[in-house]
Amino acid sequence: MTLKVRRKRISSARPLPASLKKKRGPKPRPVVALPEAKSGIWADKDAFHEALAFHIERHGDTVWHLHKAITGPKDRVDRKTIAHWAAGTKVPRSVTSLELLGRIERRYQLPLGYFASKLPHTDRAASGHTKLGDMKPSERRRIAWHLPSDFDRRSLKECDEILAWVRKVIVSGATDYRLYQAAAMQHRYALRFPDPANLAASVLPGAQDESDEEEGDDVEIELAAARRDAPRRLIGELAHLVRFKTATLTEIGFQRNGVWNDATAFQKVDHLGLLFGAMAADPQGPVAGLGVPLSKLTMALLVFPAVWDWYVQWRERRRGFYTIWEVNMIQLGLALTRAETGWLRQRPDLARALRPISGLVSQDDIDRVVADWEGACEAFYQHGMVRAKELQRVARVHRDTFEPIMAVLEADSPVGEYRRIADEVVRLMPRKDRYPKAAAEAVRSILMIRLGLHLGVRQKNLRELLFCPRHEQPSTERQLETRRCGEMRWSDKEKGWEVLIPAAAFKNANSSFFSARPFRLVLPDVGDLYRYISAWIRDHRALLLNGAKDPGTFFVKTVKSTSQDAAYSQSSFYEAWRLIIQRYGIYNPYTGRGAIKGLLPHGPHSVRDVLATHVLKETGSYEQAGYAIQDTAEIVAEHYGRFLPENKVALAAKVINKVWEVA
Repeated sequence: MTLKVRRKRISSARPLPASLKKKRGPKPRPVVALPEAKSGIWADKDAFHEALAFHIERHGDTVWHLHKAITGPKDRVDRKTIAHWAAGTKVPRSVTSLELLGRIERRYQLPLGYFASKLPHTDRAASGHTKLGDMKPSERRRIAWHLPSDFDRRSLKECDEILAWVRKVIVSGATDYRLYQAAAMQHRYALRFPDPANLAASVLPGAQDESDEEEGDDVEIELAAARRDAPRRLIGELAHLVRFKTATLTEIGFQRNGVWNDATAFQKVDHLGLLFGAMAADPQGPVAGLGVPLSKLTMALLVFPAVWDWYVQWRERRRGFYTIWEVNMIQLGLALTRAETGWLRQRPDLARALRPISGLVSQDDIDRVVADWEGACEAFYQHGMVRAKELQRVARVHRDTFEPIMAVLEADSPVGEYRRIADEVVRLMPRKDRYPKAAAEAVRSILMIRLGLHLGVRQKNLRELLFCPRHEQPSTERQLETRRCGEMRWSDKEKGWEVLIPAAAFKNANSSFFSARPFRLVLPDVGDLYRYISAWIRDHRALLLNGAKDPGTFFVKTVKSTSQDAAYSQSSFYEAWRLIIQRYGIYNPYTGRGAIKGLLPHGPHSVRDVLATHVLKETGSYEQAGYAIQDTAEIVAEHYGRFLPENKVALAAKVINKVWEVA
């Protein structure tokens, strides 16, 4: 027999013994909106975490109590977050975190932006914006840097106004030309050719560049947006042209006049890619091309006047008017068909590849060209001479090189005004110990601006500038001449950093400025320039290389997993400079960052305009302005200096007014 034992239930209402009761702690301190400080006198702290911890203690708060005071029921912020801030192990980055800093500032009655100004990376973009809609992640990252920290708390009307301003002024550049470029990027049409170094088996440095165009011409964006690869036959034809124009010795059986250097070869290949890309583009698409099949494209088409007339008129319809660029293209055609030395004129075999193109080239046209190639080339040459003069007469300036930097050129001291960009980088520079890579990139930005102002050289000479460590043997002038680039080295004689660039490395090597002598300049030790150079060489440059192959240049890119090449190209150096201007140069009224009101995005070539204009305002001498940018007075007067009548009158008045000052 099984015995069942009934257990008595203990009533929940039965009181616990006094020994088991939980002792009640002190009553929670009430939250005061604006607590009184223990002391009215206090010493400011430079570091963010030290300043935060100091004011928490100064107002009698704890991290736990502060969290309770500044958060509401809808805030999802862990109280440990503030503890990490005060300990210095983390810093605010998101929009929500920056909003909490504002609440702390209001609670402790501190100036607006007090804590944000002490963050170790003050130029870092906030994350977590909720009013950017369905914007792509890449665009979101670019735009976020230029938005105010309270962007999400503003009205939709204000947000739309800020986004429109950022896109127009900072991203696009606000000028008519930049808007045209932005539209051109949306519809790619250029044909892509291999790099000229690979296109021709031997692309060797030649003599003086025949082209008068400057770097970064008005088709740069279109070139970067090449859509399709060129057909193999066209690649082979262009490869022979590049070898013909770049080889040290002229090919047996051919004659030539002038040689292309590597930069000119790049330029001409890209320009021909635009021409043939326009011909191949869909006539029903947004580009409204000619729709020529790729198999029909050949360099022999360039002997037909109808082809050139269609192309320049197509560009006029696309842009709205003719520019000097169309004149330069016609001149390229003239050079190719010139008697005795034109490459195309010496290649009658190319006519075998011609096929009829509806509305442009008929079979009868092809038959006449095949029968008399010399006569066809001469006919185009005469036609092109007339067309070039007609276009030159009506050509308008689309890209005003002064427009993006007008705010600088109109200042009393253009160089002093432009220098403020480097000062702004210094002001926003992150702490090296906490953000070493960002600090290295900031130092690189400072040195780009500073060396650009001190040297006044073209982009190519600046980006290809080699670097010799202080205690190593520098390259000889002959070695640099062979490599066609300059070098920064330490001069024991001058006790300073010296830049030596052979004349052969310059675009205008045959200019009377050089007289076959090298460019040599000892950099001045002003404005902490040597300190930044030393820091760049000692710490930052190797950090950005990140173990990748050293190209030997003074400036190197930030090596990433997606980009292992540390050497700057023409386009990447241009974009790096433009990014500096967008972040530190253009004054942003919504964030308070940026050095110069009215500045627009631009590339490194604009520095030469700044230098020439500065010297003109100081001396009135075009010759001395030419000294600043290694060119002649005639070139300065035609392309660089902005020296208006009022500037001339003011300079003369300064001299005349001294009579009254003496009296």
